[in-house]
Amino acid sequence: MSVLYGIAAAATALLLAAALTAALRVLALRTSFGVVRPGARTPHTRPVPHLGGLAVTLTTGGVSAAGALTGLAPLGSTTATLLLATGAVALLGLLHDLRPVGARARIIVQAGAATVVVHGTQLGLFVGALTVLWIVFVTNAFHVLDTCDGAVGTVGVVTSLGLCVCAGAEGTGSLAVLLGLLAAALTGFLTYNWHPARMLLGGCGALSTGFLIACAALLVNAGHDAPASPAALFALTVVVSADAVLVLVSRRRAGRGLLRGGSDHIAHRLRRLGLTVPGVAVVLGAAAGLGTVTGVLLHRGTVGASVVWWLGGAAAVAVGLLLRVPVYAARRRVRAAEAPHSVDLVRG
Repeated sequence: MSVLYGIAAAATALLLAAALTAALRVLALRTSFGVVRPGARTPHTRPVPHLGGLAVTLTTGGVSAAGALTGLAPLGSTTATLLLATGAVALLGLLHDLRPVGARARIIVQAGAATVVVHGTQLGLFVGALTVLWIVFVTNAFHVLDTCDGAVGTVGVVTSLGLCVCAGAEGTGSLAVLLGLLAAALTGFLTYNWHPARMLLGGCGALSTGFLIACAALLVNAGHDAPASPAALFALTVVVSADAVLVLVSRRRAGRGLLRGGSDHIAHRLRRLGLTVPGVAVVLGAAAGLGTVTGVLLHRGTVGASVVWWLGGAAAVAVGLLLRVPVYAARRRVRAAEAPHSVDLVRG
């Protein structure tokens, strides 16, 4: 497999993803299919389709399949299994975008897909089960991070490129190509998702991106030293993990349901601190870049596993500081101003 093919495949994926995103946007707006209305689940003031993930998934899978069928980039059994499992998660996400699927059903499908991938790594029963739970956690962490234009796409591009480097170093060219195609497809999608977004990623794209990245991180680090491998997995997913922990701790302290939606994610808090929407995406991308570089250095053995304590400490400090940003009180004040005569709203 030549470098020239890799460049051509990435360029094709980027252009195809942008073209499919544009086509799906026009189709959605004309048919009102897969469109998020203002005030429903989005801060946007106009209808925005949320089928961008379908364009990313079709592009990544389609270009990968084309390379395998032509013999230019054979997938290999492990990468083919990962691609099929990711497709199942993407289909689940698409169904959830069109008609909400219960949390239990989503977790069952994600855990089943993760089990198929983990089974090929020959991990023990206990470690394998923990790994499946971690993949499900990261998959959903990517989904809930999708609260700001360009956020998930930027984090996904940065992390995919880092994992592409790791896969190339491991000699798994097919996995490196798949990750490169994902990064290119997300880049093409970002041309329509950068603020102000004209297309949203949706559950299809966010879940499949998180699943593919989590599984790829596992595959490239499987077989490495015990301390370095978990450290690299944490470093590569530090942003989405910090966001999930921030939300869980925040809702627990506020006595809110853990699965209840709210404007309490990192992106929302950074916006309250005065950052613009593009600024939030850049900050999250930069943080993901720091974690990804650390993960790559851990994978290559350039730094020791102890470096992850510095990264974890920085993430903990960031979460602690962001917890001080008043998101629920501000929301209550807004609701009270909208309905000043409603005692329940003021108290809620």
